[in-house]
Amino acid sequence: MAAYKGHRMNPDKFERGQIKIYLFVVPLVLITGLPIVFIVFHAFKPMEELFAFPPKFITTHPTLDNFRKLFKASRSAGIPLSKYVFNSVLITVVTVFASLFFSTAAAYALSKLKFKGRSAMLSINQFALMFVPVAVMIPRYLVVNKLGLIDSYWAEILPLIPLPVALFLVKQFVDQVPDSLIEAAYMDGAKEFQIYRKIILPMIKPAIATAAILVFQQVWTNLEAANYYINDDGLKSLAFYMSTLTSTTTTNTVAGQGISAAASLIMFLPNLILFCILQKNVMNTMAHSGIK
Repeated sequence: MAAYKGHRMNPDKFERGQIKIYLFVVPLVLITGLPIVFIVFHAFKPMEELFAFPPKFITTHPTLDNFRKLFKASRSAGIPLSKYVFNSVLITVVTVFASLFFSTAAAYALSKLKFKGRSAMLSINQFALMFVPVAVMIPRYLVVNKLGLIDSYWAEILPLIPLPVALFLVKQFVDQVPDSLIEAAYMDGAKEFQIYRKIILPMIKPAIATAAILVFQQVWTNLEAANYYINDDGLKSLAFYMSTLTSTTTTNTVAGQGISAAASLIMFLPNLILFCILQKNVMNTMAHSGIK
């Protein structure tokens, strides 16, 4: 037993045998972490540090001037920045919850229920994984236009709800739920929705967390809907406003690079915060822990 304790795979305290692990992991962490450090500190750099050569990763004289210029530029426009923020939050929240509901419900049906056409539906979803958004841009516009959704929030929500990769990921986890649990629930008189809510959802939380991040990233940074379906500036998203702000003649000048840096940080932070909140479940998904 003493020899076993001396060679545990996951000791509670630091052991000399872990040095080789640190030598391998720490460089990888630095490589992946440096871009995040650069984005954060770049937004707080004064003008002289923005164009310093060689570039500085960490600013020595942080300032909020870039953010002040950003908000000043938004006030000079006809629509306040808060309206774009509201639009993006509304669109993102509704789309993420709707996409997760339909993905998990469809995954349960395709994995555990027997019905005609199930195999064909699975094949269609897998086939859809090969298409990039640009390939379906014209058909999607024709559908949105035919439904009369142009210049409405629904034009920015409905096209983004289906996410084939989320359905595929969630279904792999639902496949691991023992059929005996579902059969026992049937014997106890549980209905389909009760099984979905009380058995399936609690057991696939890692997959749901990962799917939530995937959907959030797709919606939060989406420009297609605002570009092609929305003519009313009051309905456009924050991502669209930031993209136009950072591509105008003003921000392409030397003085406008600080605004671009601040805008990039604002668009990046929600992704980082969401990942930090859900990282435990995401790591479980990547480790393929599945159902215990």
